[in-house]
Amino acid sequence: MKRSFKTTHILFFIALGLFTGSIYYACQDRAGAPDPPPFSHLPSTFVSDQDFVGSEKCMDCHQGEYQLWQGSHHDLAMQTANEQTVLGDFTGVSYVTNEGMKSYFYRKGEEFWVNTEGPDGTYQDYKVVYTYGVEPLQQYIVAFPGGKYQCLSTAWDTEEKKWFDLYPDLKVVHEEWLHWSRGAMNWNTMCSDCHSTNVKKNFNEKEDSYHTTYALINVSCEACHGPGKEHMQAVTDPSYEKGSSPGIKFMTNITQPKELVDACGRCHIRREQLTLAYNWQGGLMDHYYPQLLTERVYHADGQILDEVYVWGSFVQSKMYMNNVTCTDCHDAHSLELKATGNSLCINCHEAPKYDALEHVRHKPGSEGASCINCHMPGKYYMVNDFRRDHSFRVPRPDLSVEYGTPNACTMCHEDKDDQWALEAFINWYGEPNDDHFSKALAMGRAWDTSAIAMLHQLVSDPGEPPIARATGVVYLSRYQDENTIKGILKYLEDEAPLVRAAATDALDQVAPLYFTQYLFKGLADESRAVRIKTFEALAGLPLDQIPAEYSTAYQKSKREFYQYLMATADFPGGQAHKALYYQKIGQVDSAIMAYERAVSMDNYNNMSRINLANLYYQKGSVQKAEDTFKKVIEQEPGFAGTYYSLGLLYAEQNRTAEAIQQLEHALTLQKDNARVFYNLGLLYQNQQEVTKAETTFEEGLQFHPQDEGLLYAMVFLQSTKKSNPDKAKQYARRLIQLFPNNPNYQQLWSQLTDERVNP
Repeated sequence: MKRSFKTTHILFFIALGLFTGSIYYACQDRAGAPDPPPFSHLPSTFVSDQDFVGSEKCMDCHQGEYQLWQGSHHDLAMQTANEQTVLGDFTGVSYVTNEGMKSYFYRKGEEFWVNTEGPDGTYQDYKVVYTYGVEPLQQYIVAFPGGKYQCLSTAWDTEEKKWFDLYPDLKVVHEEWLHWSRGAMNWNTMCSDCHSTNVKKNFNEKEDSYHTTYALINVSCEACHGPGKEHMQAVTDPSYEKGSSPGIKFMTNITQPKELVDACGRCHIRREQLTLAYNWQGGLMDHYYPQLLTERVYHADGQILDEVYVWGSFVQSKMYMNNVTCTDCHDAHSLELKATGNSLCINCHEAPKYDALEHVRHKPGSEGASCINCHMPGKYYMVNDFRRDHSFRVPRPDLSVEYGTPNACTMCHEDKDDQWALEAFINWYGEPNDDHFSKALAMGRAWDTSAIAMLHQLVSDPGEPPIARATGVVYLSRYQDENTIKGILKYLEDEAPLVRAAATDALDQVAPLYFTQYLFKGLADESRAVRIKTFEALAGLPLDQIPAEYSTAYQKSKREFYQYLMATADFPGGQAHKALYYQKIGQVDSAIMAYERAVSMDNYNNMSRINLANLYYQKGSVQKAEDTFKKVIEQEPGFAGTYYSLGLLYAEQNRTAEAIQQLEHALTLQKDNARVFYNLGLLYQNQQEVTKAETTFEEGLQFHPQDEGLLYAMVFLQSTKKSNPDKAKQYARRLIQLFPNNPNYQQLWSQLTDERVNP
């Protein structure tokens, strides 16, 4: 969606409202042009499959580790479908989802087949070629044309021995991204990187096809430790000294704790891929950018919400910050816990203090006395897979009362409410401690202006988890305040690459070309993620403005950015990201093509569709823009933003009555966008409906009391009416108080009062 900008001529917003904030550059001599080169022209850092020796070779010297690994979830992550590996019932049985999609599972000799709904909505027969996982569920993979492999959305419950639907609460249609035959269930891009060893996706965007390869089908020894050929050559050399580990660079006995967590986190994480293939070089953020603790993925305080796996919660914990690692609790090879019950926790935490009635407040041996039930609550993913939150946090029913976040107390005591839990907590332990970062994040997500100082305190504290600090940067960037935005600049120098990347991203979202002198250094950052985000932020800058000292770093980051675009080109979000880049460098036609491809990948990708409509309008295709907006409304009639955008389109076409109707409807659905109030008020004012304009501005200020545009609109309206000069002064005074460094508002005050002093 577009960002807003300001102009001193208030009615100018009606003329340009549809594209507020969009700055389009000529495509010549800009950083970032020309188009990314084809795949074959990019330098490759891939690791050859010939460098992998297989886990059986490791067994020769590491029999104990091999035996623990054998039969583990890593070992059985992916297998060829056969009599031994397929656990589901293929004896001619049917399963029908809640939404009516049928699947019939049967055998053809030694082969396993399913008849189910295909990508065009018709029922077809598909051969199962691979199995995925073993417990608590097993999925099945079929081959499609173009090298695509798709995971069925009907899976086998290995504990209850029955078929079930992975999307029981959703109506998924065949043309949607979530349908099993499309992108969300595509093995090549969604699964392979973590279920096999040395995966190369090899997506051909032009042909919409894959040539995906792997060295080993499962998560082998070398998936974690790296390719073993060099190690095997070294240990078989006559000069080899027993006990050393030549040729093994990853996850050895000298691996540092946080490096080990990141090595596991490479797969146990929700993230965006930055490179075309993992090559066991560099750190986590040289290949992936982690999902931060933001909306729809995490709760406001950082607790798990959507399927985020484990890394994102564990790195929030005090354990992580104090160098506890995954292998302190889990065996690295069998993946099993090293102890059961509270005995695992009291290996580090004093039993007399923490495994005592005064602390647990529940009957010894009961579910309520279990450490993990209070400090690691969880939820089910993929219907039957229960996973625990690894942030090891103290329950905070006070945040539940204020922000609606979950707490372990009422997750067990379902018949009680959060207020009951808070009162019990205070009675047992006293007032909750606000030192934890969760309060600042919850307030920041709620756009509470009093959170700004707390967020800066969080982000500035190197003792706090980098993922929480980086999320704090995201929330700070949402406050449309000059001082707050400028305050983000110092985080470009932070010691944590995740914070530096978040700061770069934040400035890019706000106004990157105003901060170029501060961003250049990021081109030479040690972290690939920071370099990529820096290049993207500078993409609209003329090439002759890149300082000579950064020219080499610039070219390197440019290549890395192109590889990132290619690595994500088979995602609708990747195409949308590409489109935004093309917009920056002025290639609007290419941006339109990328958005159109995003929509073709997922017919319900309406954020891309809205941006596509905006570009259609910019190119003069008014009818296509209008039809595209209406398609979004048809699919998502409850989304207020589309009515707003369509209303602005009508306003620019002087279809004022229709514009007002759309904006009025937008406000009936949602009131969190101050621009809707602003533009609707201007339309009323333009129609000489002054009372309605005033009422709209005032209502907007009830929801957005510090919005600069609404305040200025009220000053302009009252001074134009000349019926209430005191009211004009009142709003002008508020403008100056909120924005004391803006000389235009000082001048405005002087015009209203003939005074030259600050009120």
